[in-house]
Amino acid sequence: MSSDGKPGADGSGPGPEQLWLPPTEPRRGRRPSFSRETITAAAVGLADAEGLEAVTMRRVAAEVGAGVMSLYSYAPDKDTLLELMVDHVSGELASPGPPSGDWRTDLKNIAHLQRAHMLRHPWLPAALSTHRVPGPNTLAFLEHALAVLRPTGLDGAAKLEVFAQLTAFVAGQVAYEITQTAASRSPDRAAAEARYLAAVAADGRHPELAEALAAAGRPVDPEATFTRFLNRLVDGLDTD
Repeated sequence: MSSDGKPGADGSGPGPEQLWLPPTEPRRGRRPSFSRETITAAAVGLADAEGLEAVTMRRVAAEVGAGVMSLYSYAPDKDTLLELMVDHVSGELASPGPPSGDWRTDLKNIAHLQRAHMLRHPWLPAALSTHRVPGPNTLAFLEHALAVLRPTGLDGAAKLEVFAQLTAFVAGQVAYEITQTAASRSPDRAAAEARYLAAVAADGRHPELAEALAAAGRPVDPEATFTRFLNRLVDGLDTD
């Protein structure tokens, strides 16, 4: 990023200070035709409807009725636009109120909020894998999570690690859930996978897998599965 706010010669986008902090000097020149909020909302709408691959500067420009080049003053590259999108939708993550003091229960509530949030925006798990510096909406939710973890006695670095671990778990589980939902729409593929696993279990070389597959299966309930996994994660956290 150059000193005049334009993308640097290496193509890198703005740093976190330029992206998230208010400008120290008033904007000069003509009033902009569009706002960063409008452009970000258009990008989010595209991602929700068609996935991240649909979010290009050209498509976003068409959505807001702008020329492609005019968008670069708001988001000089797609990575920057993703940063804006992640923080934009993070504004939906309203704090559930002050911590109760039961940090495990509160942490599980945070995870359930995150799961519902990511299911509303199925592109989020992938976007979070490249997410860099949190914006104001993301920071507000992080602040709540850190307050929830205060009774643990963990130091600041450990609390940040716990929140990162929790978010990574939720993102991974939601991504898997979305993939499984898509696969369930193809009964032929599901049947083929079942036949394959049955053949592997019967070959005599995988006795542990054969025993696991022979056990009574649980009903397919994504939310119940998520809760079961979450309980194992949170209840097993060591705060000593």
